[in-house]
Amino acid sequence: MKLRRFLQVFGIIAIVLTIFPFVAADYWWIRVFDFPHVQLTILTGLALLLYFIKFNIRWAEDYFFVILLIACLVVQSGKIYPYTVLAEPELGDSSIDKPSIKLLTANVLQKNKDHQSILAEVERLDPDLLILDETNAQWMKDVSPELSKKYPYKKEIPLDNTYGMLFYSKLKLIDPEVHYMVEDSIPSIDAKFIFRGDTIQFYSIHPTPPMPQHNPTSSDRDAEMMRIALRTHHSKYPVIVMGDFNDVAWSQTTRLFRKVGGLLDLRIGRGFYNTFSAKNIIMRWPLDHVFTTEEFRVKRLAVGKDIGSDHFPAFAEITFEPERADAQTPEPPTEEQLKNANQQIKEEKEEDQEKAKK
Repeated sequence: MKLRRFLQVFGIIAIVLTIFPFVAADYWWIRVFDFPHVQLTILTGLALLLYFIKFNIRWAEDYFFVILLIACLVVQSGKIYPYTVLAEPELGDSSIDKPSIKLLTANVLQKNKDHQSILAEVERLDPDLLILDETNAQWMKDVSPELSKKYPYKKEIPLDNTYGMLFYSKLKLIDPEVHYMVEDSIPSIDAKFIFRGDTIQFYSIHPTPPMPQHNPTSSDRDAEMMRIALRTHHSKYPVIVMGDFNDVAWSQTTRLFRKVGGLLDLRIGRGFYNTFSAKNIIMRWPLDHVFTTEEFRVKRLAVGKDIGSDHFPAFAEITFEPERADAQTPEPPTEEQLKNANQQIKEEKEEDQEKAKK
């Protein structure tokens, strides 16, 4: 009887946590439940299996409980299914003979003193474009001299607030700019680069997570993502976006970001490629992302080695194949999706105005 009640209580918790991500509220204690979705799905499946093994399904409350738990499992599985190898890849495989662009984004953890590990990883993976997040002046002092030898183009924004960025490129950059789109202490990078005569738009962001020690709501993160999505939507160039989004691939916000921006997820049909937390194998999910428009194809995707951070680096090797773009063009965003994106930006502005009045 105790086991039955325990499973039923767990079932109620699973139902609540399944519903939470659909709640139209941006409080951190709601949005944070977007993250452990895979773990919740596995636990729900195990609870359902154990219930069938241990008990006879005879009473109305048993049927009701099992039906609700199955419904939760279906909803949960539907969210993570695209990130398994069973799903059709959203971004196709590269042609064999095409030159590639290698991308590496890594949140190095500002207090991490192991500077050599990321330098070794850069040497091993040899990216053409490199983003290092959570980098302060000490990090720049320790890695910039070495990286500058192989990267002739760079944009460095060292900050002590854990939102510094170091950007290095082998490819020629055009007018690299730093924007503070939501907060005057949270930078993002906006640059174009030349790849074999073609101009490509590049963005990198690192918005604040919805956590009480960072931000009590997800409004800043969501608004920054929507601003980039709208810029991508209006871009006349092919686009690459990468960085630590502080959001999981299957969340409502990231899905809206992709839809509005016309962006494709390299992970879909290939795997989770979890990058956080490097310190906890059980509580691990994908926070560091690479998204592109339809002109690109995937040659290689990987999670980097341990660099002493709480994140693993995220690596992607892609090819530029605009002649095959029509085969994977995403559907344009609906009016409702565009409205939702603009609404999130509006709500963040209103929240900032309220803070300014206090």
